[in-house]
Amino acid sequence: MTVPENLKYTAEHQWVSVAADGTVTVGITDHAQEQLGDVVFVQHPEIGRRVRQGETCAVVESVKAASDIPAPVAGEIVAINPAVADAPEQLNRKPYEAWLFRMKPADAASVAALLDAAAYSKTVTSDG
Repeated sequence: MTVPENLKYTAEHQWVSVAADGTVTVGITDHAQEQLGDVVFVQHPEIGRRVRQGETCAVVESVKAASDIPAPVAGEIVAINPAVADAPEQLNRKPYEAWLFRMKPADAASVAALLDAAAYSKTVTSDG
């Protein structure tokens, strides 16, 4: 399982990359795509939508199941990745390059409070 050190993570198996302008890019982790199996469909949030932290804002469907993707932080959806909608298997092939959406966080401190790579790795490998 790959867990890049330069990203932030959620316990719901999302990665978050912070841009210089404070916006964040969101995708699913390597662990998430392994658990899902072959991804066949992505439903993106609407650009301009304001979401609360933890609120479902996207859906990823695989041959096994559909998974709700919660917002990692509160904020506004500012972009989606149409390439992933057209070729959802990218989430399996390159989970840390195939992003789902970008957000403008309502509070930068909420991004800083997300898990770092070491803490995320512990949540994935822990038995309890």
